[in-house]
Amino acid sequence: MASTIAEFFDGKKVLITGATGFLGKVLVEKLLRCCPNVDVLYLMVRPKAGQPPQQRVQEMMATQLYDKVREENPSSLERIIAVNSDMLEPGLGLSDEDREMLQQEVGVVFHVAATIKFDEKMKLSYKMNVKALQEMVKLCKDMKKLEAFVHTSTAYCNCDRQYIEEKIYPPPMDHRKLDDAIEWMDDEMLRLLTPKLIDRRPNTYTFTKAIAEHVLTEDSGDMPIAIVRPSIVGAAWKEPIPGWIDNFNGPSGIFIACGKGLLRSMRADPNAVADVVPVDIPVNVMIAAAWNIGVLKPKSIPVYNVTTGGHNPFRWGDMDLIPGIYKKFPLTGSFRRPGGSITDNQVVHEYWNIVCHKLPGYFYDFLLRLMGRKARMVRIYDKMRKAMSSLEYFTTNTWEWSSENTDSLCTLLSEDDNKVFYSDVRPLDWPSYLEAYCLGTKRFVLNEELSGLPQARAHLKKLRNIRYSFNAILFVVIWRFLIARSQIARNLWYFVTSLFVKFVRLTRLTSSTS
Repeated sequence: MASTIAEFFDGKKVLITGATGFLGKVLVEKLLRCCPNVDVLYLMVRPKAGQPPQQRVQEMMATQLYDKVREENPSSLERIIAVNSDMLEPGLGLSDEDREMLQQEVGVVFHVAATIKFDEKMKLSYKMNVKALQEMVKLCKDMKKLEAFVHTSTAYCNCDRQYIEEKIYPPPMDHRKLDDAIEWMDDEMLRLLTPKLIDRRPNTYTFTKAIAEHVLTEDSGDMPIAIVRPSIVGAAWKEPIPGWIDNFNGPSGIFIACGKGLLRSMRADPNAVADVVPVDIPVNVMIAAAWNIGVLKPKSIPVYNVTTGGHNPFRWGDMDLIPGIYKKFPLTGSFRRPGGSITDNQVVHEYWNIVCHKLPGYFYDFLLRLMGRKARMVRIYDKMRKAMSSLEYFTTNTWEWSSENTDSLCTLLSEDDNKVFYSDVRPLDWPSYLEAYCLGTKRFVLNEELSGLPQARAHLKKLRNIRYSFNAILFVVIWRFLIARSQIARNLWYFVTSLFVKFVRLTRLTSSTS
């Protein structure tokens, strides 16, 4: 009888990097809840802001994300062990004792750690996404019990191609040459050279991730490896909590900016596929991939494109649902009512950017200065414009990914495992998911209680009344200006008012006759 996924992890010691990140947190939760007999989860965590790794992990485990684990299997939380490390340090910053312990005990490795900032400097992006992976391979090569090494990449690492297969492509450049360049070049020289290096790729993230895949195959020897490539990772679909999200990355920042009334224009192709995949899907594929290479032992390195566009596409034009959701479930203290438009025309977008972003920003800052407060809206809009510009490459283009390996992985699983570690996105209902997503940004990112919805709705009504009043006053001012300077405008005004007076008299006459 074929081993189930949960049985595969029975008694296993698992090592996870990037466990305090969005994807890593959900991975830890899923393993604890659905693989209850896993022996130990070693989480490689660096000290941060004066907090030691163990304290960071304890605070993470105390969040709402792990409520189900505490209810169903509270003792499993004792299986979490934080390992002091730093991905940017030589040897991953591991002590000799910890390195020896991991190499003697660990059977499954999930390498999730990465820098995902689009505008990251080349040196840091390369060190985090490539050099750290090389250090992980060195560590894992000497693991006595290693059965599976799952590397998390991105579906966009080969975005210089329109059709992307589940295979490892040639790297954009020889990593050894980049190694040498990074050693002697200063940051300014690298910054100037970066556009030439990344060539047809939009940023250092996709560039270094493409190099990382090649380096993995080159350095890993006969290690049991799988590569999982999620697209744009969004809020949870079903588990652990529908709509759970903890960051402003990707769609989350766009949604929140729209809900706050800050974002009124977005440059995107309405017909282009916005390949958003709920976080629980790549997590389930990662766990199933570890089972596959550990039990079935494929001869070549399996690559899994984890996307939604091929089976259940969501397009950027469908984003027009978002303002309506935030009007139904408004955010606290919105700047303006949710609304706006999506266009792929640069000129139209620039027009709306000036009218709906810059001018209101300067006006609001003017009012803040009058009240003796610090101006901030123009600065916020400048940051938002920079962030949106970094996304335009992805919002104005469409890619197609093959998914034969990901689809066939479902067929290898038992019926029970397919229910627990689901990865079929065809049943996903986008309107319902987007509503849960928007609620998730309110609850988990902005930490706003749903009990505050009545006050938030009242605030939206106040903003609506202010808008109507402002528009009415603006109309009267402009019209009076035209009447004062144009005989045509005066004649039109007299004509319209006389028609209105005649209509009122006729209405009164009709009502009195009846």
